[in-house]
Amino acid sequence: MEGRRLHNIDLKEKHMLHTEEGKHMETQLERIAEVAKAKPKERFTSLIHLINKETLIQSHKEMSGRKVAGVDEVTKEMYNERLEENVEKLVAQMKRQGYKPQPARRIYIPKPGTDKKRPLGIPSYEDKLVQTATAKILSAVYEQDFMECSFGFRPERGCHDALKLLDKIVNKRQIHYVVDADIRGFFGAPG
Repeated sequence: MEGRRLHNIDLKEKHMLHTEEGKHMETQLERIAEVAKAKPKERFTSLIHLINKETLIQSHKEMSGRKVAGVDEVTKEMYNERLEENVEKLVAQMKRQGYKPQPARRIYIPKPGTDKKRPLGIPSYEDKLVQTATAKILSAVYEQDFMECSFGFRPERGCHDALKLLDKIVNKRQIHYVVDADIRGFFGAPG
């Protein structure tokens, strides 16, 4: 990733589709992924324009309505009441570099199998929208760089996929030991 050279990509090519909402960004992300795969040393610049009104509305539509509200206490339903106006305001803030993420709401949830709790940070609703759009862009660029054995926070992969692979490895090969490590207390609840 550090080895990627600067690369300005023209994403306004004629072959892009504009027929469905969200399709334009999807096509742009596919093009970014193609370039990232074909030229692993390239580095992308100026991708912020991909976070626009269209992509933020698409992120809003994809957001679960059952998510807990952050410090702003705004839910998907509340944000949807004035969606166009809210998104236009958010885009304007980003363009003038006035967008500042809000502090995450900190709650503690029980750790299974113990009486301890683990911290959970819940971002504000607009922060979730910006994070979702940003994650899509970063995934298009960096997904090509990950190894097949990497599962954390990747599209179409999760901890259950990692456990299935680990089960195959442990049960089908001669394994002498398995090491499980955790950074004790670093991410735990205070006190």
